[in-house]
Amino acid sequence: MSLLKDISRMLGGTDGLRHQEDLLTTLLVMAWMVEARDPYTGGHLWRVSRFSRLLATEAGLPDTDVARIAVGGFLHDLGKISIPDHILGKKDRLTDDEYAVIKTHPDVGWRMLASHPLAALAEAAVRAHHETPDGGGYPRGLAGEAVPIDARIVGICDAFDAMTSTRPYRRGMPIEKALAIIEENFDRQFDRGFGLRFVALGRAGRLDHIVGHSDDGIPLHECVMCGPTLVLRRDQKAGDSVYCPACTGEYAVESGDGALVTSFTGRKATPAQLEPEADTLLIACVVRESARALLA
Repeated sequence: MSLLKDISRMLGGTDGLRHQEDLLTTLLVMAWMVEARDPYTGGHLWRVSRFSRLLATEAGLPDTDVARIAVGGFLHDLGKISIPDHILGKKDRLTDDEYAVIKTHPDVGWRMLASHPLAALAEAAVRAHHETPDGGGYPRGLAGEAVPIDARIVGICDAFDAMTSTRPYRRGMPIEKALAIIEENFDRQFDRGFGLRFVALGRAGRLDHIVGHSDDGIPLHECVMCGPTLVLRRDQKAGDSVYCPACTGEYAVESGDGALVTSFTGRKATPAQLEPEADTLLIACVVRESARALLA
């Protein structure tokens, strides 16, 4: 698999560690491909992983816990592979039956992970990130301390990113409004201890560089024709092209005022151009940040 070889070469390391990094890479690439199905969630996994790493660090957790939680943040939505496209992209309120389908994704994600050698790293985040302190979450209705720490942290970060990101049915809300909603739901939807730290991070401006980005220093772009996100990879440069995954519109990548910008060309993508391509540089960075603490 050339993708795995490319990332492994970037990481270096001993043979034993490299094998473990390769295993972790397979999970992250799988998560990336699952996310690519939804035209509105570009960068969501990276943002949740970054928010989770920041919050776990701020809470004073050991390096191994911080690394594990960051990986869990990247993998938490694996189970969305089972959600039909018409539900993922629906612009109206979900029906009860459609919401019931959405609620299956934590268990589906866990079943996908269960036979993987590194499954234990992400079990808590994948399976329990929608559990809540009051026991009203899903899929198992866990409450209070029964909700794993990984899931409490990833759950806050996942909800915050959902609120501040544009979806088919609404625009993303301002950071302060999302923080206020988290505050209002302490002890019900969100853990109070981690929630207080997260809100403090937000009000100190320490989340600003992550919100609305798909990687460090790479802001999200938007399709001017139909609204979904356009995600630029780390290796892309002026002269490249990106494509809207919904309307298939082509955008030229151009140099802007200190950053890359996109410009609609009026052309449409071919099926081959719409094939998702994992960001090998970003994935290698996530693996490098976590692997030494988790796998050494």
